[in-house]
Amino acid sequence: MNMGYEVELKHIEKYYGSFKAADDASFGVEKGQLAGLLGPSGSGKTTLLRMIAGLEKPDKGEILIAGQRVNDIPARHRGIGFVFQNYALFRHMTVRDNLAFGLRVQNVDSHTIKVRTDELLELTGLSAVAKRYPQQLSGGQRQRVAFARALAPNPKVLLLDEPFAAIDAKVRKELRSWLRNAIHKLGITSLFVTHDQDEAVEVADKIIIVNRGQIEQAGSPLEIYQTPQTPFVADFIGESVKVPDYTLFKGFADNTKGAHMGLIRPEFIELAKDAKEISLPVGAEEGVVKATYFRGSNMAVDIEVRGQILRAARSLEKEPLQVGDKALAFIHRIYSLEAGQTRIIENRAKQRESVVI
Repeated sequence: MNMGYEVELKHIEKYYGSFKAADDASFGVEKGQLAGLLGPSGSGKTTLLRMIAGLEKPDKGEILIAGQRVNDIPARHRGIGFVFQNYALFRHMTVRDNLAFGLRVQNVDSHTIKVRTDELLELTGLSAVAKRYPQQLSGGQRQRVAFARALAPNPKVLLLDEPFAAIDAKVRKELRSWLRNAIHKLGITSLFVTHDQDEAVEVADKIIIVNRGQIEQAGSPLEIYQTPQTPFVADFIGESVKVPDYTLFKGFADNTKGAHMGLIRPEFIELAKDAKEISLPVGAEEGVVKATYFRGSNMAVDIEVRGQILRAARSLEKEPLQVGDKALAFIHRIYSLEAGQTRIIENRAKQRESVVI
């Protein structure tokens, strides 16, 4: 076992009847790390989180917290703080009383409770609303109350189930940054569940990709994005177009028989109005613009090349492309998806260019 792991799952399996919600799932989260369990709906993310919390019991495998096996330890004795998706605040209690509830259950003395709740109210910026009730708060404030209440008993680990799901888009973005900063300031090991890859990339130190109860890949956001290890991860992360046979494109011909499935991301494609605007015109494909979309920092452009609609990004500083325009597309690289593995293939025109230089 890696002694740096504060939370570790080893070969976890969980069944609900004939449905396998966790399938030989193994991963670790280091002390003080903020990890995101990311995957599509129904992939098993929340089941894994609830098993760590002790709210569900695995049928097979081990769960360790701070090196201790906790499979048979009740949830209340695991040192876990849990923030539920719907906050689960006590409506009849003020903000301060919500924060103090867990401490009172533990028979903590009133002076210590006041000191601790004062600390948490300041940390979460809720001091001014300490006497209000949950229904008098905004969604963002309720989320902070739930966060502070989970922290009150000084848990070893903090678990959050889709913590931003019930908050509107603008407030959600602000809370992402706030939550990340607060958790790093406290140094508490944390895991959160999300199906939003932008959220995972922005908030997490480590992303754990879950699919059909299995762990597809775990690593930093940069590692996950740049070096996906499986076809699922390559397709799930980022924006990409799946092509049935990438050998049809210039620079990617292959003598082996059969189709070669691939993925092409927008940043893999260089678009140009003519040969003078493109870096390697010899490797460029001719295409026709089918659609354009304003994305704020750039224009997304759908271009048809060899019967395949590809998506590329074009800088706003360049002359805009219109639907129906002929354009050139140079595909720098492609993800090959064969035999259950993912690898990057560079356009051969770039290899020849580097030899000439």
